[in-house]
Amino acid sequence: MTDCYTAALRILQYRFNSEAELRRKLAAKKYDGQDIAAAVARLRDEKWLDDARFADAFVRTRLRKRIGRLRIRRELIAAGVDDDVAAAALRRNEDEGGEREAALAVARKRAARLDLATPEDRNKLKAYLLKQGYDLSLIHDVVRETCENPTT
Repeated sequence: MTDCYTAALRILQYRFNSEAELRRKLAAKKYDGQDIAAAVARLRDEKWLDDARFADAFVRTRLRKRIGRLRIRRELIAAGVDDDVAAAALRRNEDEGGEREAALAVARKRAARLDLATPEDRNKLKAYLLKQGYDLSLIHDVVRETCENPTT
């Protein structure tokens, strides 16, 4: 168990991990399931492992990189974070105006490479913003504003 615990601490030394990610990484290192469970329980008790804290840090980091809330939620769920924990982290870090400004900045940067006079390029911009995790109604507003004022 101590080897598994030490390995887990080394993994957590580099960055926060969700419990599911840590379990996967320890299993890949061929640790026994009981050792993994004991190490995870100890790490949880010692406050080294907390999915809510991981989700909060993840959300803040991804929002700074101008990633949309829908994509962040998908990424958290893919990392093994419970849907309720992911939703709560997104609520705690909610900034509607900030998301709109981020989407606008992303759209303007991408629009510099596109000809927004053509429907094909407007659709490319919408598809890109959708892939980045922005809400469809926000995308429509942002693309409209980007077409009207591309450099503002």
